[in-house]
Amino acid sequence: MTSSALLSAQGQHHPVAIIDIGSNSVRLVTYDNLDRAPVPSFNEKSLCALGNGVVTTGKLAKSGIEKALVALKRFRALAEIMGIDDVRVIATAAARDASNGPEFLAAAKAALGGREIALLSGAREARLSALGVLSGIHAPDGVVGDMGGGSLELIDVKGERIGTGTSLPLGGLALMDASGRSPKAAAKIVREALAKCDALDALQGRSFYAVGGTWRALAKLHMGERAYQLMVMHGYSIPAREAADLADLVERVEPSSFLAIDSVAAARRPLLAYGAVVLDELIRRAKPKDVVISTYGVREGLLYEGLGPAQRSADPLIVAAQKLNRLLARVPGYSDELIDWTHDFLESAAIAETVDERRLREASCYLSEVNWRAHPDYRGIQSFNLVSSAILPGVDHVGRSFLSLVTTLRYAGLDEEVAPQTRTLMPPKLIERALLVGATMRVASVLSAGACGVLGAAPLTMSRSKLVLTLPPRLAALSNDRLLGRVKGLAKLLGRDAAIEVA
Repeated sequence: MTSSALLSAQGQHHPVAIIDIGSNSVRLVTYDNLDRAPVPSFNEKSLCALGNGVVTTGKLAKSGIEKALVALKRFRALAEIMGIDDVRVIATAAARDASNGPEFLAAAKAALGGREIALLSGAREARLSALGVLSGIHAPDGVVGDMGGGSLELIDVKGERIGTGTSLPLGGLALMDASGRSPKAAAKIVREALAKCDALDALQGRSFYAVGGTWRALAKLHMGERAYQLMVMHGYSIPAREAADLADLVERVEPSSFLAIDSVAAARRPLLAYGAVVLDELIRRAKPKDVVISTYGVREGLLYEGLGPAQRSADPLIVAAQKLNRLLARVPGYSDELIDWTHDFLESAAIAETVDERRLREASCYLSEVNWRAHPDYRGIQSFNLVSSAILPGVDHVGRSFLSLVTTLRYAGLDEEVAPQTRTLMPPKLIERALLVGATMRVASVLSAGACGVLGAAPLTMSRSKLVLTLPPRLAALSNDRLLGRVKGLAKLLGRDAAIEVA
């Protein structure tokens, strides 16, 4: 499906806002469109700690209620000035567990101008978390764990199959309250709760998808200790053994000891030890292979749930790359031609391509022309910065590294050691594939100048001894030393001679 056709299928422009009333924070997130790859256009939270003390007092904290109502009035006003009519409001553990929850929700509804608030059950919250992970992680296989301030939701997900969710009172604020602010006592509470939880029985050797601000904060600490170069939270993977070691360290030492502690909000730091306790006990109990951070959770699950079957079946990585292409490329239709041209070349060269390699190639074609407005001397590095930090669902850090390297090579060339930050994250075979795709794009860019109607008429083929770019007579004038140099650069990677012929 072409870029324009798929974008049309994704629906018309439909901005949407979600107000999420959680146990620790109250948040407004607005999205550019209700489609397969929604991009947050505004994101603001207020750490109200509504759930602080609910375990011991049974009630929402008065100070938390006051802060939340102030935040909700502001969020209502923001949605109005942004002109967003589709505003969805949800509330989770604190509001459903507290005896004064109904009273608070009535006041919250008034603060929002009478807008209805959906109070999620634990099972409903777990399902939406799983749908969120499904919307943002390519082919997930494991258990989703959404840890908020008041509860921990666990639910199995494998591809599009979602299990039955469960909710445990193991949120950060709830644990802090129940344990008397003792991580050691909290560990006992968590151990006993997880021992009775069958949601983790099938997790061994699979991935644990961690959703929630406290676990994202722990991942930031891990990134800091590793001096990790790709500072994107979504899709960040930590081997289970390293995650357990990190959790053990966080339980024992002061947060100020970590290099990246400044990246964690001061109000969230007291919860780090309790998030670490849950993670440590969970790894001991279930033995996952790794912990994968998902920034996609309940809110994104709510959006995904509202899509039609055709929209759901679309690849979110491709949709996101197409959206960037449509917004930033010189000639958006060129990328569709580039996809077909590179595909035909790989077939002629008998170079096999897996399903994952194909989707990465197609995404890189859509991203190849999005940085043409930058100064020519800086297009390579700016392409790297744009792609490595873009909001791209459906791709892990290895795949993101591939996209970053290819789009950098397309501008910077093959003679320089470009994007060393990401090469360390990729296996040698994928680096080799990135060089091949990048070199092919470099031929296409000089051949066509990014214009439509050229690539389809000028096939690139490979025989046992030679790589040949064939031009039709009407395009013979395009042949020059610069174009031949690009063909030679690709031919060198393939161990072939290079030629430009006019048919």
